[in-house]
Amino acid sequence: MDHATTRLAVSTVIFALRQEDGGAPTLWTPFVLRTRQPHLDQWALPGGWLPAHEDLDSAAARTLSETTGLHPSYLEQLYTFGGVDRSPTGRVVSVAYTALVRTDEVDRAAPGENVRWFRADALPRLAFDHNAIVDYALARLRTKVEYAHIAHTFLGETFTLAQLRSVHEAVLGHALDAANFRRSMATSTDLVETGEVLAGTPHRPPKLFRYRTAESTRS
Repeated sequence: MDHATTRLAVSTVIFALRQEDGGAPTLWTPFVLRTRQPHLDQWALPGGWLPAHEDLDSAAARTLSETTGLHPSYLEQLYTFGGVDRSPTGRVVSVAYTALVRTDEVDRAAPGENVRWFRADALPRLAFDHNAIVDYALARLRTKVEYAHIAHTFLGETFTLAQLRSVHEAVLGHALDAANFRRSMATSTDLVETGEVLAGTPHRPPKLFRYRTAESTRS
């Protein structure tokens, strides 16, 4: 391998919730089929080379749009992967990002025919070290869902406690006790009742909540 030249690339791990056959939502992520060597016909994370004239965030957003048709509102730099032997064609350092998108945003996107979604916990063998990148992104997401306002990125601005629990369960990969979760959220200072309820439910309509903003915290 020629290590004289180091190339810089961006890659993005996209997470979205999907609900199949009426079951509980699960976490999914899309990949792009490689059409050339190395790793021909293997799935890889969306991404591309970093041009000299473009900053990292812009390159990550652009490559996402070009490969998947997605324009996520949440896009955060995750980690830099720079293993010496991560590419057989030369030294490649990849700045990885995490993107979170809502289901309706996925439905509106028009991805190419070489894009396929897989469950985040049941991935095929990916190109390069992309399995390790997804594993790292998933571990970080599971940590952040416990203390950051990650869930509203999947749900929107308002949500029920049951919807919020379904996000936590999908990210963590296991079921949570509904009563314990409700008690935990009831004592949280981060959630605020909106005074509204979810319309169109056959039984008693559940309350809608939102996350407390910095402005409401100061008021």
